[in-house]
Amino acid sequence: MCGGESRENAAGPGRGQADAKSDPPRRIIHVDMDAFFASVEQRDRPELRDRPVAVGHGRARGVVAAASYEAREFGVRSAMPSVTALRKCPELIFVPPRFEVYRGVSADIHAIFAEYTDLVEPLSLDEAYLDVSQACAGGRPASEIAEEIRARIRAATGLTASAGVSYNKFLAKLASDQNKPDGLTVIPPHRAAAFVAGLPVGRFHGVGPVTEAKMLRLGIRSGADLRAKSLAFLQAHFGSSAAHYHAISRGIDPRPVRPDRPRKSIGAETTLSEDLSAFEAATEVLARLAAKLSRPCAEKGLAGRTVTVKVRFTDFEQVTRRRTLSRPLTGTAEMLEVARQLLAGLHPFPRRVRLLGITLSGLEPRAEAAAEKQLDLFDDGSRNSG
Repeated sequence: MCGGESRENAAGPGRGQADAKSDPPRRIIHVDMDAFFASVEQRDRPELRDRPVAVGHGRARGVVAAASYEAREFGVRSAMPSVTALRKCPELIFVPPRFEVYRGVSADIHAIFAEYTDLVEPLSLDEAYLDVSQACAGGRPASEIAEEIRARIRAATGLTASAGVSYNKFLAKLASDQNKPDGLTVIPPHRAAAFVAGLPVGRFHGVGPVTEAKMLRLGIRSGADLRAKSLAFLQAHFGSSAAHYHAISRGIDPRPVRPDRPRKSIGAETTLSEDLSAFEAATEVLARLAAKLSRPCAEKGLAGRTVTVKVRFTDFEQVTRRRTLSRPLTGTAEMLEVARQLLAGLHPFPRRVRLLGITLSGLEPRAEAAAEKQLDLFDDGSRNSG
């Protein structure tokens, strides 16, 4: 890395460079706020400090949006049904989310990032990648920059952040998870191979529960096991994802930090106050969701080609249906009509419905979409190609 290691945890004993082909290696920092939503609430309400807190609604059909570390000790996690969380932690305190406050704090944090590099790739309100290679060009260690950023975040917001430093995004992300909360971990090139080899595959960013279960069935339990498998073997079992798994098991991740990373999708969903089975009632819910989606699309000047409908039944089985159109959708009515058709394909529902959602993806600037729609209106099938 760019300079020595001082106050951070270095990922430990290493050999080789994990096949990394960086000359010179990039300097990437991944910053991840610690239990962000819950920590903001504990900061603003002193009576919640050192208490198990869940951001969300404690009603029977509520879901945990975020959990404090005190709540996590009881097994409470985000996306967990509130009733389950309360069973795990009867003393759990629910507080309603305040997203405008979280966005404001996030803006303050990202302003700090911008003082160190223009190459900042936000992943969410509470985490981002920073490429600080240029800032390190004079010999300043990336670990020193990461420590300074963490200190400034604490001073400006009263919150703690964990950071990971390495030569690519995959390893920086792993590093930031290594010593939470309020930790800093560095994975230099010569220690990457041993670090990756010793991790369970479930820790790898991009390996979800379904893929992890499949890997375990195939005897792939650690990074070392994954690295031992040939590319041909991985292609046979994991298809288009094989090359990615083959690379990350060797510490290779060529993805640059993209400050202008386009948003790929936008979605909205709701857990229903009462389970429903009537198609008309479900369509009314979709109408509200479509209207909700249309507002940020209009504000950001976006349109999308793919509509996905998500349905979760009372037994928590979840199904999705999607349709991609030849041209982008530019209005609420169009989005709703596609969503209604997708929902009709699932009706009559096998069980009552407890959650509905809509996602719009394949996003592009709305001006281009409107122009394409205008051309379609005048296209009689004989449009000239020259």
